[in-house]
Amino acid sequence: MKEQKSITNPVELGRYLMQVRERAGLKQAELAKRVALSSAVLSRIESGDRQVTIHEVQDILIQIGTSEAAELVKALQREWQVLSRPNLDHPDQELLWEAEQVACELVKLRDQPDTPHAFERRLSEYIEELKRGSNLLLKRDHNIALIGSIGVGKSTAICRTTGLETPKEDGTPDPVLAVGGGGITLCEVHLRTGPQYGIIIEPRNDDEIRQDVTDLADHVFKGNIQEEDGSGVAESQGISKEIARALRNMAGLAVQRPKDPDGKRVIFDPAKELAKQFPKQREFVVEVISRMALHRRDRRDIWYDEASGKFPKTWLRDTFSAINDGRHSEFTLPKRIEVVVPDQLFKTSDLTIRIIDTKGIDRTAAREDIEVHLDEPHTLAVLCSTFNNAPAAEARLLLERAKDVGVRGLEVNTALLVLPRSGEALAMKDDATSTPVESADEGYELKAEQVELALQPLGLQNLAVGFYNANEDPATRAQDFFIKCLAAARDAFRVRIREAINGANVLLKNHGEERVRAVLRDAGDSLHTWVSLNEKVPTVHTHVQESLLEQIQIAYAATVRASVNREGEWTNLSYSYQIGYGARRIAVLALGKAVEEFSGHCKIMVATPRYAEAANLITQTQRVLMASYEELLRKAQLMGQTVFKDALKADPAFWQRCVAEWGQGPGYKTRIAEHNRRWFADDARNHLETQLKSLIEREWSSALRSITDLLEPVT
Repeated sequence: MKEQKSITNPVELGRYLMQVRERAGLKQAELAKRVALSSAVLSRIESGDRQVTIHEVQDILIQIGTSEAAELVKALQREWQVLSRPNLDHPDQELLWEAEQVACELVKLRDQPDTPHAFERRLSEYIEELKRGSNLLLKRDHNIALIGSIGVGKSTAICRTTGLETPKEDGTPDPVLAVGGGGITLCEVHLRTGPQYGIIIEPRNDDEIRQDVTDLADHVFKGNIQEEDGSGVAESQGISKEIARALRNMAGLAVQRPKDPDGKRVIFDPAKELAKQFPKQREFVVEVISRMALHRRDRRDIWYDEASGKFPKTWLRDTFSAINDGRHSEFTLPKRIEVVVPDQLFKTSDLTIRIIDTKGIDRTAAREDIEVHLDEPHTLAVLCSTFNNAPAAEARLLLERAKDVGVRGLEVNTALLVLPRSGEALAMKDDATSTPVESADEGYELKAEQVELALQPLGLQNLAVGFYNANEDPATRAQDFFIKCLAAARDAFRVRIREAINGANVLLKNHGEERVRAVLRDAGDSLHTWVSLNEKVPTVHTHVQESLLEQIQIAYAATVRASVNREGEWTNLSYSYQIGYGARRIAVLALGKAVEEFSGHCKIMVATPRYAEAANLITQTQRVLMASYEELLRKAQLMGQTVFKDALKADPAFWQRCVAEWGQGPGYKTRIAEHNRRWFADDARNHLETQLKSLIEREWSSALRSITDLLEPVT
């Protein structure tokens, strides 16, 4: 063993040494005596301030004498050549080391000069598969993103689950994160563990704030233009109430509601009075921005100080509220707020967990900031619903859209959290007997059955479903549900690695047998035949803009206008995101059926006795095609987003026509949709869509080639 490769990062090593010693029940001074080191030297080793040789480490671990210490000795002696080295405290050390050893064998065989091309490709694919699987397992940072409509109770559930509450005067718990009837939280809020209580913000830039102020000005000058949405419900104002509230507070223009001499509330709007002084909208915008004093709002973080005279959580509640409402003079309008607490959020030592409180859904669920969480393997997307309408329409829509664009792993990466209110679970009755339930848990069970039936058409009847009444259930109920879901995700990572290890071992064991090679050639002929029959990408009669046009009709008129004013890039309606979604959907419609058929073809072959010894090759080709297909979908989405975004930005006349439609009476969204249809029907845009389809064809050819490269040439 080489001395220089036996020592890992001294800080990491020292920290883990200390943990092993403490779990063995040894005091630092006692261990120092055993290893003939001073307590000061051992303290420096454990803090990472002193380099330590492998012999010193081995002596220390031998004196500790536990099985954990023995495992650490083994871990320190390992040299990682293909896969990334896991941290010393990683719970899957043995599985990852097994994968490393197999990967080394694969590399050694692959690099031999006489290795046939098809066999070399199979070896390389297994190496890459082991790398992908190990990288998933190595990362222990996970997000839990709560998603739901405004007022569903996400923030309250988060605070109750994590103990992020402070008592009110009457002793009842008061959530630290701003809560209310919905529409309170200004932006996405992240909650994580850190060194102490604090708040960090990612700020909106000056251009974004200027546009927000312009929206506020338009509302003040023109009022709320009523735009019927087809259901007789008037549209919302031209700016979200959370942002409007923060901007008004920052500029000292908060709406006042004093009482008149008769004791009745009257509304006084300082912004409207200011508009009388500055009757031109542009001048009004300049005045409001000037009053906000953005140049002084340059603070990005703040940390608890005992000198505040408040308890830590009380300080955190008050400070968060001030920043969220725009009442803190040192902070600008945030794009994201990060709340840091010194306490562990969940009782799990193996994972670092960040909780994300997404901005509530208000009519439009198809938002990039929400849907991105459903396609990230280290994020648990928790779709929140009220009890009586679970699963909520927003949850079903998000799941359906994810399925439409080929998002895999929804059963593992997504869960449904039902948030009952008092009495709702007990009001449930057995459908067969009409007998009322006897407990809330029984009510939860009946509702879970209903949810399963509702999700069955989507093929997601096995989706994890949890129930949490924040006012009555113990916090451990929600915590246990989240931890169980994360554990399932980790298990899925382990399964991926185990399948790759087992497949690679079979390949290494049997690659030289001529009898097996004959079966592989026979199976390869069948797979070659499938490829030749599916080389052509079918034509689909849909276009990239269809999702965008659909969302324009669904969204508030004010949301469409906000997007138009920002050349298509607005949180609640992003042109580039919707076009990217449409591009990915085109790829799924064109190729999704073929990929499913290939999986079915492979399953039939694996079940056929004559192909028994080729099962490893067949399942590998299935995994390789699926990985290539997923990469194809990502590229199609990225191309749709970037190419069309550039084209839209390069056409100011289009945006000017759309901007001019606001205030022209009923039918605003219909007129905007028509402008969009004409824009996309132009020959230049048709050419862009043709380029997209060419990309899909090239990537499909590459995906099929990734299969045939694993097979011996057709004889």
